[in-house]
Amino acid sequence: MAKITTGLGKGLGALIDTDSLNVGGSSSINDIALDLIVVNTNQPRTHFDPEAMEELATSIREIGVVSPITLRKNEDNTYLLIAGERRYRAAKMIGLKSIPAYIRTAADDQVMEMALVENIQREDLNAIEIALAFYRLMEEYSLTQERLSERVGKKRATIANYLRLLRLPAEIQIGIKDKKIDMGHARAILGLNDPVAQLHLYEMILKQGFSVRKVEELVRLYNETESFEKKRPTASKEKPAEYQELKSRLTRLFDTRVKLVSDDKGKGKIIIPFKDDDELSRIMGLLDHIDKN
Repeated sequence: MAKITTGLGKGLGALIDTDSLNVGGSSSINDIALDLIVVNTNQPRTHFDPEAMEELATSIREIGVVSPITLRKNEDNTYLLIAGERRYRAAKMIGLKSIPAYIRTAADDQVMEMALVENIQREDLNAIEIALAFYRLMEEYSLTQERLSERVGKKRATIANYLRLLRLPAEIQIGIKDKKIDMGHARAILGLNDPVAQLHLYEMILKQGFSVRKVEELVRLYNETESFEKKRPTASKEKPAEYQELKSRLTRLFDTRVKLVSDDKGKGKIIIPFKDDDELSRIMGLLDHIDKN
């Protein structure tokens, strides 16, 4: 098979030891027929923006594939795609017959890790794709968050934050995937425990274009009041004349400013304030006198 030499782009070559590639040298790559390449069904990327793909295809048509893709050779002499599916798809779009590629020897878990790291470093994945890839790695290979953080080069807190996104309702996860809201909005929404409230806040973000800080404020408000709106103090309704007359009579009787508090249904209470023990004794004496009469 013919070999060509090229410089590395900013892909996997910047992340792994290229001397370990079984292609005869750190800058030696193979030209692999596209028909022999099998797409990895466990590849973390699931969304390919059509416009971005058209731009990449145009670039490849003009200057070729700058950064080689990465493959693993299968027993049937086909090749499993590890990293570079966008370049592979774009090459097929413009009718190329082959593509430059590194051939790696890798176990199944390494294939997925390499694909994940490649896409994260290129910032090609959306937050939900990253979260699902982390979750799949942990489940399939019994990894803890700590161990996963070591293997993919991400802080444990970062991994935990991504995994928390999978607790959100599906509609919100789709919104993150479609870039209707960003990671900051999603993390703020997670401050709510009620899925119905989460969805309501999500719709408010889409309609009002709230900033992350505004969403955080709304979450705090809801957790304190169970509402996204600040309750305005209602103006007290003027009491009937009978209330005012009773208040005046009690004030004169007890010689202290008596208060009457009631709601719209008429339920309320009478408050007789006093400033010290002597005044309390005086008021109690008056009540005893009224009771005896």
